[in-house]
Amino acid sequence: MEEEARKLLEEGIVKKLISPGKGELSTFPNGTKVVFHYRTSLCDGTVLDDSRTMGGRSKPMELILGKKFKLAAWERVVITMRQGEVAEFNCENKHTSLYPLVSQSLRNISAGKDPLEGQRHCCGIAQIHSHHSLGHNDLDNLQANPQPLLFTIDLLEVLAPGSFQLDVWAMTDEEKLKLVPQIHEEGNTLFKQGKITEATEKYYNGIACLKNLQMKEHPGDEVWVKLDHLITPLLLNFCQCKLLQGQYYEVIEHCSALVFKYEDNLKAYYKRAKAHAAVWNEVEARVDFNKVLELDPSLGPSVAKELKAMEDRIRNKEKEEKGRYKGLFNYTEPPATATTG
Repeated sequence: MEEEARKLLEEGIVKKLISPGKGELSTFPNGTKVVFHYRTSLCDGTVLDDSRTMGGRSKPMELILGKKFKLAAWERVVITMRQGEVAEFNCENKHTSLYPLVSQSLRNISAGKDPLEGQRHCCGIAQIHSHHSLGHNDLDNLQANPQPLLFTIDLLEVLAPGSFQLDVWAMTDEEKLKLVPQIHEEGNTLFKQGKITEATEKYYNGIACLKNLQMKEHPGDEVWVKLDHLITPLLLNFCQCKLLQGQYYEVIEHCSALVFKYEDNLKAYYKRAKAHAAVWNEVEARVDFNKVLELDPSLGPSVAKELKAMEDRIRNKEKEEKGRYKGLFNYTEPPATATTG
C-alpha cells in the first residue's frame, strides 16, 4: 500500500484512507466493472457533485475499466482500493481538466436528459463556442479556472469481466445497433402489459443508443438518415407513453421535431393534436387533427371522437369557471341598523 501511495504521489495524486475495505486487492483486469459513490469538492470544501444526492436520488457511478473513460483519474484511483473502502484523492489540475464536461453529462443523466446534450456534431471551432457555457455556473467557473479537486470514493462493488451484462454505453457500435431491436420489442411487451414507466425507460434507452451512434455521423448523410428512421418509431412510442403519463408539453416538443423533418408523419401529428387538446390549445389541436384527416381520411371517426371529447372538456371547464365566479361581484349592502340618540 505504501508503494502504491508513493506512485500516486509521483503522479500528482494524494490518497487519504478514510475507511479500509475488506478482502484482497483486485488485479482489476480490463473489462472489470467498478461501482462506487463519489463526492467531488474544491479544495476549499465546496461540493460540486455528490452521487448520493444528485438529481434527488442516490445512484452510484458504474465504470468498465479499459474503456477509456473521459476522466482517467477515476480509473487510476479505484484500482488502488479494496471493495468497501472509502478514500479521498486530492488530484492536481492535469487530472481534473475534463471534469466539467464529465460532470455536465452526469448531471444531464441524473435529470433524465440526453447525456450528449449540447455536444453537437460540428467543427472544432464551433465546438469551442458551443462548450463556452456548460449550463452550470460552477462548472463554467471550473472550466475557466482549472484547479485541483478532491474525489471522495466509496467503492461498493468490483465485478470480474464476464460476470455481468454490459450496459449500453459500454458496448461497441455494432453491439448497440444489434441491441436496439431487442430493446424495442421489450418496450412493446411492457407497454402491452400496462407497465408504462418501464416501457418508457426501454424506449428512451433505445433512442439514446441510436442517438449516440448518430452523433458520429454528419447530419443528412446516408447513415445518419438510416439511424434517424430507426429512432422515429421509438420516439413515437416514447411519446405515446408520455401522453399516458400526462407529460403533454414533452410530447408536443418531440412531435414538433418529427413533423419538421417528416411532414407526412401521421402519428406525430395525431399525438401532438391530442397533447395540444389536453393543455387547452384548441386552435393548434384543430390544425393538427385537420392535418391527420388530410393524410388519412379514413381516420375521420377517430378524429371526430377526439374533437368531441375536447369540446366537451372545454364546455365543462367554462361551466366550472362561470360557477366559480358567479355572485363574486354581486355585492349587496347590508341593511342599515337603527340607532337611538
